[in-house]
Formats: sequence, C-alpha cells, structure tokens
Amino acid sequence: MNKKNVAVVMGGYSDEYKVSLKSGQLIYDSLDRDLYHVYKVVILKDEWYFLDDRGEKSPINKADFSVNLSSGFDVKFDVCFNIIHGKPGENGELQAYWDTIGQKYTGCNFYQSALTFNKKDTLAVLAKYGIPSAKSIYLRKGEPIDEDQIVKELGLPLFVKPNQSGSSLGISKVKEKAELNKALDFAFAEDDQILIESFLDGMEVSVGVVDFNGETIVLGITEIVPHKEFFDYEAKYEGASEEITPARIDDETRIRVEEIAKRAYDSLGMSGFSRSEFIIMDGVPFMLEMNTNPGFSPASILPQQAKIYGISIKDLCGNEVEKALRK
Repeated sequence: MNKKNVAVVMGGYSDEYKVSLKSGQLIYDSLDRDLYHVYKVVILKDEWYFLDDRGEKSPINKADFSVNLSSGFDVKFDVCFNIIHGKPGENGELQAYWDTIGQKYTGCNFYQSALTFNKKDTLAVLAKYGIPSAKSIYLRKGEPIDEDQIVKELGLPLFVKPNQSGSSLGISKVKEKAELNKALDFAFAEDDQILIESFLDGMEVSVGVVDFNGETIVLGITEIVPHKEFFDYEAKYEGASEEITPARIDDETRIRVEEIAKRAYDSLGMSGFSRSEFIIMDGVPFMLEMNTNPGFSPASILPQQAKIYGISIKDLCGNEVEKALRK
C-alpha cells in the first residue's frame, strides 16, 4: 500500500504556540503509522522548519511547502494536519497560502477561519440563522468613547474583549464604570478592534462539533466552572477552572444546545474540529465565539469529549486526514 505523507503542522505566532506544540504531539503520536508517514513541521514567526526524530531542523521551502532532507531527499506532503492555535493557522492566512500553492490540509477553509477569528462578524452572520448572542458594542481604536452611553446600553457588569485575540487574552469583567477605561486599554493592547458585551449570568459550556464519517456530530458539552470570576487565559490553560463533561443540564436544554451548535457549524460551512463557547441563561444558549482550531493537548476539552463520546483520537485524527485527501 502506498502510504501518504502527513505533516502535523504546529506552533504559530501567538503565545498559544506552546499549547499548539502539545496538541501537535498528541496528533503526531495518534496517527496510524500503517497508513501514513507522519512528519512534524513547526511554524514560528522567525522560521518554518521540519523537525526530525533526533530534534534536527530542516527549513521548509515556502514555494511549495516541501522540505529538503539532509539525505538530499525532497519530501512533499499529501496532507498538512493544521493544529496551529491563533495566527496564522486559525485566522485563514495559512489556509489561503496553502490554497494558492495547491497544498491539501485539514480543517476549514480560509474564509471560515478568517470569519470565526473575528468574533463580531461571526456573531453577526450567525444572528441571521437565529443564533442568539449577548448585546454588544463594537469599538475601533481611536474612535470617541462615551462611557455613560456604554454603561446605559449594556448595564453592569459587562465584559470587554479584543475582537480577534485567540486565547482569552485581554478580557476584563467590568463591575463599575470607573474600571472601564483600564479594561479598554487592556483589550486594545491585544487588538485594535474590541467588543464590549452585556454580562450573561448563566452556565458557561464548551461544545465540540466535528464532521465525522460524513455527518455533523456534537462530541460533547462541557460545563466550565471557573474558580475565578470567569474563564480567562489562566483558567483555560493553568487549571484554574473545573471542567465537567457532560455538563449538568437537563435533556431539553442539552438538545437545544446540540441543535444550536450544529446549526452554527453547518451555517458557516465548517469542517474539521471546532469548539464553540456558550452561556446558557434561562435555558437559552447564547453564543460567545467559535474556535476552529481548539486546543488538542491531552488536557484539552475536545480529546476529553471524544473519549466520553467513544471515538478514539486515532480515528478522530484519521478521519480528518482522509477528508483532506478527498478534497
């Protein structure tokens, strides 16, 4: 049998690259060696390289994403397994480049990546499909800011977040007007567009959705119980929250969350792994955002959900590669 060359592409340009390297390692370890030759490729701001078993680097040729090994042998990849969190693998840049050079890859296309990386635009598009989200105000850097108007419109407490940062960086919960200015500066440090949202007082859940064997399935609904005020970077990556799968919700609510999460995925024409965050208030799931390249380290939510759902990581990852090969 002719084994396919699969590059597991990890790293990225944001602080999330550390998580991406762990995610990449899990996928690298899990892919079926009877079917694939598996390679590690790391993409960082300063260098793109192939990493061999001895930890030696060889540069990636950006003209066709191939690598020239020290043995003088050129390797082209049949599929790139994209597991970069944040830029450039989650915002569409890498996908657009791969499309241009004719390289097959896993996950969604560049448009879906770019769209979902922009929280405001995602929620605006999904509103047309009847998917509720918090009341919000959008600001660009340099625009005049009327603090009284913001508080009047959204009430307190409220959330201030960068529109396009990946991993919960730059988010603040504002309880009184006096704290608003600092929160705006904090968010603008991450992005020059920010989103201010009314506070939704409810249960936060994280919903894994994937297209597996030709159908859109919800892998699981995980309840997030932050030990702090909300699910920030520290809670997400440094264990300052409890994650309960499946979430403690009644069947009626569960079915509603599953239906909305699938509808969001299908309406956007998504493919591959995704994880959407919702707050359930009075039985209604309000969408916060969708991640198209969610964490996939052993401690991450998606692999945990797959385990409970009963799909092995090997099958989950193999399904992605097979879909990409058929593109």
